[in-house]
Amino acid sequence: MSDLERIYGVHAVEALLRHHPRRVKQLWLAEGRQDPRIQGLLELARQARVPVGQRERRELDEWAEGVHQGVVAEVSPSQVWGEAMLDELLDRCEGPPLLLVLDGVTDPHNLGACLRTADAAGAQAVIVPKDKSATLNATVRKVACGAAEVVPLVAVTNLARTLEKLRQRGLWTVGTAGEVEQELYGLDLRGPTVLIMGAEGKGMRRLTREHCDYLVRLPMAGSVSSLNVSVATGVCLFEVVRQRRLQ
Repeated sequence: MSDLERIYGVHAVEALLRHHPRRVKQLWLAEGRQDPRIQGLLELARQARVPVGQRERRELDEWAEGVHQGVVAEVSPSQVWGEAMLDELLDRCEGPPLLLVLDGVTDPHNLGACLRTADAAGAQAVIVPKDKSATLNATVRKVACGAAEVVPLVAVTNLARTLEKLRQRGLWTVGTAGEVEQELYGLDLRGPTVLIMGAEGKGMRRLTREHCDYLVRLPMAGSVSSLNVSVATGVCLFEVVRQRRLQ
């Protein structure tokens, strides 16, 4: 079993059973848990012919890095998409694409939250650099509440080069920077858009910034100078959603 990953939490495991059942090799439940949510997981496992076993809750506690809700699945290793798959993703888009780039976001909780928001906003993919970035793990999947199983995470070797390729395909690159004059709400985001969020504190790297068609900021009225990156990502993504719904 050493080649398998452990995914925990009801939402994350349910999403795997619904969208990638072949990856799930074993489902473990805490002894005594028989509520309706668990019955739904058991039915999905039955349909996918996934074996189900029980373990003491303290044993599941040792397996999981966070709150497992009495549910742990052993699955085949997660797949992070390569940059070559971006063209395929864009070719499948029926409307103007929306991509989210996270430049230097290393906290798995923030990555999971951004994946969840990207899914809710209808983004086609989340792009991260291979180096100095969080990647898919059990914590990310738990925080993402199933979004990590449906939103492709694309890890690229050279983010600046990837952004240039996306620009050549007709996408507008929009970066966020707190010191600029242009506000997010004054920019037309209805076309093909790449939204770029930098790391908290440091912001975008220089080369990433140089490949932005526009730089925008969120208006801040209070005493704090910035928002958590996952919160700021949600604000920006849903401004895109708002504008596109008005078309």
